[in-house]
Amino acid sequence: MGEANDSEKETRIVFVTVGTTCFDALVRAVDTEEVKEELLKRGYTHLHIQMGRGSYVPTKSSGEDGSLAVEYFTFSPSIADYLRSASLVISHAGSGSIFETLRLRKPLIVVVNEDLMDNHQSELAEELAERKHLLCALPQMLYPTIAGMILDSLVPYPPGDATPVSKIINRFLGFPDD
Repeated sequence: MGEANDSEKETRIVFVTVGTTCFDALVRAVDTEEVKEELLKRGYTHLHIQMGRGSYVPTKSSGEDGSLAVEYFTFSPSIADYLRSASLVISHAGSGSIFETLRLRKPLIVVVNEDLMDNHQSELAEELAERKHLLCALPQMLYPTIAGMILDSLVPYPPGDATPVSKIINRFLGFPDD
């Protein structure tokens, strides 16, 4: 991809989502200068962070000085538009966020929350990473994951019905089958 003038630079958005939870470790990890500089170096122009119930507030930036433009919000009725406009998604390991992103064929880095008890989400993320559908990291490994990512090596998730997987997860969590 050739270098473009700043005035004609294509908008490339990184969307970060923590879902409805508090996952300050992910928001902090993505808010570091090294992560933002690496994303900028890789051609991304905007960082949109959905921070959920977290208390850590990331640093906003207009991006006018040539840096990454950074915006954040707590919740949205739907993140579908954010996912559709994203060039890269960095997400918590919730199955809904994972499968919605994969269905849209967006490159995905799943960051596992080590603070969750009985973390079935990490098993799902690790299995999908092993199958090369996404990249998986812990918050402290986000920068090296971004610095080493080769998005062309990701394998599209085969379209299909994620309902069986969701039912297994819900059963594991003790929720009734719908």
